Amino acid sequence: MVDAITDTNFKDETSEGVVLTDFWATWCGPCKMQGPVIDELAKERQDVRFTKMDVDENQNTPKDLGIMAIPTLIVKKNGEIVDRITGYTPKEKLNAILDQYTD
Repeated sequence: MVDAITDTNFKDETSEGVVLTDFWATWCGPCKMQGPVIDELAKERQDVRFTKMDVDENQNTPKDLGIMAIPTLIVKKNGEIVDRITGYTPKEKLNAILDQYTD
C-alpha cells in the first residue's frame, strides 16, 4: 500500500526505516507511468514503506527539498535522505536502488 502524506506529516511519516516518497502531480504524464510501478513495489516489498505526495496540494516540502521536476523519488533511511531519483524509473532499477538501503 502507498500512503498519501502531506507537508504536515512528511517528517514524522518518513523518520523510521527505509521510506520511498513519490513526489507527483495529477497533470504529470511521467508521474502517471511511475505510479503503477510504485504500487507494484509496495505490494512486493515489506522492507520498504511507500508514500506519495501531491506537489500541487503540498508545496512546502518539495520546495524545502529543492524538487524542481517530477516525478522525483526520495529515499530516506531512518529520517535521512540517502537517494534522490528524478524522472520515470523502471521497476528493476528501483528495486536495485532500494536493495542498497535494506538489510
